[in-house]
Amino acid sequence: MMGFSQMMFSWAAIIPMIVLLYYFFRKKYTEQTVASTLFWAELMQETRVSPYLKHLQKNALLFLQLLALFLLVLALMNPYIKKSTIVGSQVIFIVDTSATMLAGKGQSTFEAHRQDMLALLPELQGRPVTIITTGHTPQSILQQETNSKVIEQAIQALQVTYETAEINKALDVAQAFIGEALTSVYIWTDALDKKQLPIEKESVKWIVQGAATDLINMAITRFAATTDGQMVMALVQLHNDTEKEQTVNLLLHNEQKEQIAQETLTIPPKETVIKTLKNLPLTNRLTATIDSQDDYTLDNEQTILLQAATSTIVVDQGLHQLIQKGVQTVDSTVKLMPASQLNELSNTTVITNQTALLQQMDKPVVLFGRDDVEKVAVNGHVTTINDALFAFSHLKDIYVGAIYPAYPNATTIASVGDQPFIQRSPQGDIIVLADIEDTDWPLHPSFPLFLWSVHQQLSTEMDSLGVFSPNEQRVVSLAQGEWNIYSQEDEFLSAITNGLLLAPMKPDIYMARSTGEEKPFIVQLQPQERMIEQGTSYTLGKLQVHDTEQATQMSMMPWFIVLIVLILVIEWEVQRRRGFTN
Repeated sequence: MMGFSQMMFSWAAIIPMIVLLYYFFRKKYTEQTVASTLFWAELMQETRVSPYLKHLQKNALLFLQLLALFLLVLALMNPYIKKSTIVGSQVIFIVDTSATMLAGKGQSTFEAHRQDMLALLPELQGRPVTIITTGHTPQSILQQETNSKVIEQAIQALQVTYETAEINKALDVAQAFIGEALTSVYIWTDALDKKQLPIEKESVKWIVQGAATDLINMAITRFAATTDGQMVMALVQLHNDTEKEQTVNLLLHNEQKEQIAQETLTIPPKETVIKTLKNLPLTNRLTATIDSQDDYTLDNEQTILLQAATSTIVVDQGLHQLIQKGVQTVDSTVKLMPASQLNELSNTTVITNQTALLQQMDKPVVLFGRDDVEKVAVNGHVTTINDALFAFSHLKDIYVGAIYPAYPNATTIASVGDQPFIQRSPQGDIIVLADIEDTDWPLHPSFPLFLWSVHQQLSTEMDSLGVFSPNEQRVVSLAQGEWNIYSQEDEFLSAITNGLLLAPMKPDIYMARSTGEEKPFIVQLQPQERMIEQGTSYTLGKLQVHDTEQATQMSMMPWFIVLIVLILVIEWEVQRRRGFTN
């Protein structure tokens, strides 16, 4: 924003007016008729060709003098450009390094934010800078650093870690550095709700720099497949993250990168569709890709490792027929058996309500209800945690009227109000603490999808380490020996120490190798990183201090002086060509 700091010199504007008045009242010569037409034709030709240029040439000195005087008046008023600067006694940068920061048109949001951070360096003026990166465990890259070279190097070294942002954790870390000091906190992210900011402190100014608001995205949000050893069946969930209907090509490729299926799908705006593909050729690896020209390509592809059935499933004949029919729809080989014969089975996954089988079976058990306690009435909405069983089945709209008491040593993965509804035991058992007749769950599409997920998890297993999120640490079961992690290009990445595997950062397929043995595993984006939000940028809070200005005034007087000198030189040259005596 432009302004003037010396408005009292505005009276000098009368000087160009004096020159202009002098021009009107200057001495005029009397026209004299000469009896000759010798040069008439040439004069008329020049006038017709360039009348405006002739007028400009005739009055060039006047225009140059007026322009010089006008610029002199502006220079006396000391024009300036108001330039915002950093406020407070310290600065904190919270940098979002999640995968969605790679979205962007031409330039990613992350790279655009990096350039903006570097542009702020000249305004630091010796203030200490703290840089915090987001993730499951936020990292303090710099702490109270004042050396601009060190700060610049730290910003240049920042990179996307593909983890979910979890901004709240980074804000908690920032609070430890804020204390009572006057602080400007810059949050470089794609989108952040104002409600997440702790704005109760008056000593903090929050500046949120978000992504562009016109980004479009189509995503593969879920992908799963199973095989019976002969054919493959796959489920793909696609989401349209735009305000317009989109048509995409869905492609499936096998381990040899050969295309084995193609579907053209039309997805309504802001909607999700699920596509089932059956009777696919047998393969050990399946990759789903969508052909979409959007602004975020990471979520346009997903790969899974397939697994073959290794155990059978038996359903208790005493259970509700909706459960029996639902499981048999998922797998036609499922058998029904009387409750009295179930305890004689081995290497079998049993679906029942007999709680005693939890201790007797060598394979995980699926409980629908319980036969050892009484159920109680319950009321509330169903909520779930981020669990693979709910990858395709969303339970938020179902009704549950009564549930059984929960198992204290099991993990609750779905609740009704504040009461456990579905649990997972340490041995892998899946426990639904309700009778189907006390719910309307079978009326919802999520019920057969839930049974399909249960079937996939409990009836199959593969010689792999499973799926990891970027940078996830997990203890894995491996044989004795030295194990290392390699990329698909056979590049050594890291070692597995004492069974603790640190997953690589970039989503892909990797190999854990030992002497004569290898186990593949997948690093996959978390579901939150497959959706982008509309960018938001705003400022909250204002530091109430008198000795810290929020803006600097960059004077434009030197530029005006240079222009005035240049105009005087041009005026001198015009006068010289015309002849000083004229």
